[in-house]
Amino acid sequence: MVENLLNFDAQHLTAWFAAMGEKPFRARQVLRWIHRAGEPDFDAMTDLAASLRGKLKETACVLAPNVMREELSEDGTRKWLLDAGTGNAVETVFIPETGRGTLCVSTQAGCALDCAFCSTGKQGFNRNLGVAEIIGQLWLANREIGRDADGLWPVSNVVLMGMGEPLLNFDNTVSALHLMLDDNAYGLSRRRVTVSTSGIVPAMDRLRDECPVALAVSLHAPNDALRNVLVPINRKYPLRELMAACQRYLECAPRDFITFEYVMLEGVNDSTGDARELIALVRDVPCKFNLIPFNPFPQAPYRRSGTDAVRRFRDVLMQADIVTTTRKVRGDDIAAACGQLAGQVQDKTRKTHRVMEVRA
Repeated sequence: MVENLLNFDAQHLTAWFAAMGEKPFRARQVLRWIHRAGEPDFDAMTDLAASLRGKLKETACVLAPNVMREELSEDGTRKWLLDAGTGNAVETVFIPETGRGTLCVSTQAGCALDCAFCSTGKQGFNRNLGVAEIIGQLWLANREIGRDADGLWPVSNVVLMGMGEPLLNFDNTVSALHLMLDDNAYGLSRRRVTVSTSGIVPAMDRLRDECPVALAVSLHAPNDALRNVLVPINRKYPLRELMAACQRYLECAPRDFITFEYVMLEGVNDSTGDARELIALVRDVPCKFNLIPFNPFPQAPYRRSGTDAVRRFRDVLMQADIVTTTRKVRGDDIAAACGQLAGQVQDKTRKTHRVMEVRA
């Protein structure tokens, strides 16, 4: 069996080499070649013995997801549609900014949570991505864009905010996080890696214990009645439990606040009364708010809040000393904005070659 080494974090790669009779330092060497150097060719790994390179060529590979399509926005945002097999696809988006480059990574093909304002849920859930498919998005983006004039890879920040709920693919997500943080791989700071969750409370506790990184919570409503509609997982983990989980997470978090993501829906959750209700909800949770303009998709039942409504909402939160930002829309001309990722995929498992819409 040929193993894809992108599937292995340091612990698993060390165990794999041990089973081959190789010493642990070989795992560190290969990690550096694959992830720090972005090298898929075992023959190029010149500090490995020739015999080991030969063995690797027979038993292993370095294989990222295949790129089906790439698009470039006028604002520099880049989007890749990646083949996830059997007619499924996922997308990853690179957002360049002054002093940093952020990669938005998917963890599932589709999503089971069916949030009312997000098009991914309209596709339904297909499957979890493997470690190679998650970390492969980072590996691929770095190679596709290339190093800058100082020899640095372009991705400095990673947000797990693409397709899917990361904490419902917990083990594969955490293995990918370990690689992002590993100094022999990407060496990213825990503060520069963010997991976004809709509020899977038991998995938030596990993440705190096993691999705490920056946490963003998709909140989107100030009370249970509205959140039950917008974010149905709230029926299982209501706001009181979610706020308590946020407080527990902060005990080990690399940042001293939780980011609450809040999509602004006209006439639904954007009144100053909603803002005041939010203040009461989060009073015991150190936090900041990221207000997100709604990005429409076909048959969406909502509209984007107006500029004045967003400003009034923001001002109420800021007057309560809650840091509040409004997310700048990036990549909407290539359907790469938040909640708007989309692509067409041919399902080759059917002779009719039906076309599937894949959205995140």
